[in-house]
Amino acid sequence: MSTPITSTLDPEQQRIAGEALQATVVDLIDLTLIAKQAHWTVVGRNFRSVHLALDELVLAARDFTDDAAERATAIGVAPDGRAQTVSKESGASGLAAGWQQDTDVIDAIVGNLASVVQGLRSRIEATEKADPVTQDLFIEIAARLEQLHWMWQAQLASA
Repeated sequence: MSTPITSTLDPEQQRIAGEALQATVVDLIDLTLIAKQAHWTVVGRNFRSVHLALDELVLAARDFTDDAAERATAIGVAPDGRAQTVSKESGASGLAAGWQQDTDVIDAIVGNLASVVQGLRSRIEATEKADPVTQDLFIEIAARLEQLHWMWQAQLASA
């Protein structure tokens, strides 16, 4: 198919922003799946609070996935959120199979959030000149995910 959506960016700007957006879409889809899997399999003393916090993370990641995918579309890049693409390209650290102790879920979510934010931070830098609009979106996503990273860490912190 021809390219039905054209971009106001020049081809190099479009390539840089498109690659960064695609990587973000993949990471956020995987983060959503990881959090949902943990939501279904978490057990332990803090089950309820972890279970509910996972819902909050899933909603944030889903919304940001849509934002990043729609930004890609707006600049003429078709996002690829297929399972095979997510499986091959995600920068998230994943989650073990089976029932998960609440403390292990918290550790896994903290690690996954850190991985996704690290990817976003490199993409913030990469898009600074190429596409400040995309960079602004990445800054917004990173800020919220860093806030969630802090909140997840605080569940296990000891003073």
